[in-house]
Amino acid sequence: MTDLLVVFVGLAVIAYIFFTLGTLRLVILKNYNLAVWAPFTFLAPMVTFISIIILKDKNGVVKTEDTFFKSIVMDLTQPFVDLAHTSQALFGLNLSYVLEGLTYFGVVGLLAIFFNQFIGLDDIDAGRMVGFLTAGITIAMLFLGATVDWIGLRKSLLVSLSLMLAGRIMLTLSPDMGASGIWNTSHWVSILGIIGIILGYGIYQPAAYAGVKKLTTPKTAAMGYAMLYALMNLGGFLPGIISPPIRKAFDITGVFWIYVSLTIVGILVVFFFITNKAMAKAVNDIRESEGKGETEEEKSELDEMTAKEKLQYYIKNFPVRDLRFLFFIFALIPVQTLFAHNWLTLPQYTSRAFDGFVSDNFEFFVNLNPILIFILTPMVTALTAKKNTYNMMIIGTLVMAAPTFILVLGPNFYTLMAYLVLMTIGEAMWQPRFLQWVAEIAPKNMTGIYMGIGQFPWFLTKVITSLYSGWFLMNYAPEGGLPSEMNTEMMWLIYGFIAIISPIALFFAKGWMQKGFKTTHA
Repeated sequence: MTDLLVVFVGLAVIAYIFFTLGTLRLVILKNYNLAVWAPFTFLAPMVTFISIIILKDKNGVVKTEDTFFKSIVMDLTQPFVDLAHTSQALFGLNLSYVLEGLTYFGVVGLLAIFFNQFIGLDDIDAGRMVGFLTAGITIAMLFLGATVDWIGLRKSLLVSLSLMLAGRIMLTLSPDMGASGIWNTSHWVSILGIIGIILGYGIYQPAAYAGVKKLTTPKTAAMGYAMLYALMNLGGFLPGIISPPIRKAFDITGVFWIYVSLTIVGILVVFFFITNKAMAKAVNDIRESEGKGETEEEKSELDEMTAKEKLQYYIKNFPVRDLRFLFFIFALIPVQTLFAHNWLTLPQYTSRAFDGFVSDNFEFFVNLNPILIFILTPMVTALTAKKNTYNMMIIGTLVMAAPTFILVLGPNFYTLMAYLVLMTIGEAMWQPRFLQWVAEIAPKNMTGIYMGIGQFPWFLTKVITSLYSGWFLMNYAPEGGLPSEMNTEMMWLIYGFIAIISPIALFFAKGWMQKGFKTTHA
């Protein structure tokens, strides 16, 4: 009964959000008074949704009050409206991405426990294996990201998903392939499986972003990326609904087989939706809307340069020569450790330090961050769009780091929820602004290099955090220990002190940073 309750609660949350936002959008578009309809919408969104559909459009001039709230509603709902009008190829890409988001986050959320229980590794080695996967993906993107430029979007997606399918099958079968324990047969088979996932994802994500660029116009590109990001986070939430009942009935390997099946579905989606014909039609439609060929748009000054001139151009504009840029991205490592703890620590913390509902359904709480980001990011962005980027980085990292100290009060439902919600608000405040800043200061033709260098500290974060997270779990929240005998308060106190370094460093470096702080490329 508890399993069904979790599923119904998760589905109800998603349905409530979509019906509420859909109703509010219709109220705005039909020119009804938003202040009158909003309370009914929040109380009974489905009934209000049906009512507003039945009512005819209201004549008259649109009123200007509630402009801020209206803009939030329109920003939140616009990606879904655009999704309904996208090309077949872009729809297939979005659908593939949400399936892959569901599968990736679902596997990562259970991976450390899988290595504990099925491969026979301790917390330290299990954490290192998770770090191997996540850090390996980051490195693979640097070397395999250009695959889409060599063989095209459709082939890249099919190759990458096939590699991930093979890797996930091997990972799921690994417990039955030999003796358990570190460096034994089952461990080696699981490593091979993870390598397959790393290689596949190293091709997949850059290909997906390249696909958005290819299948959108300059006017619709921002919405295309927003849709991709939103669907990824939605996919990250869904394992919290799907996983618990399957895990309890068929264990973690049963859940992994479901993700293997979803990978096959993802391959079929790419095969049938992102066809050569669909791609050609989408590209032709874009060319017609722009009035000229896409190839003409993509020509750049680098095309006219010699090899020597290109090398000089890259050296002159290479981001590692900018000390402020380097300080900025590396100062974020401490607060970014909280991202890594979402899969390195939270699954074990919620399953070991809690009793009852939280422990029995820990996946729901581990995967709550993505759906909160899905909801909160457009709202926070609308609220802070005109604020100074550097100030928002300080405030955002502070809001993200500070809630860690709430967990020092001890493991209970309310402190856990407070941490998850407040940390996510902080993430929504600074993470999009950081990515926007890196893209905007990058010289023309070097956005990829800047984004790659900007993501390198994230690679270091995943590696470093995976090296010590297992030790902390073994000493403060050991497997098989009683919750009353654990000392998770000290663990989170230390993690809080680590995370708070970022806003403190950014604050004290503000004077030096803002003397040469660029908001766009000069």
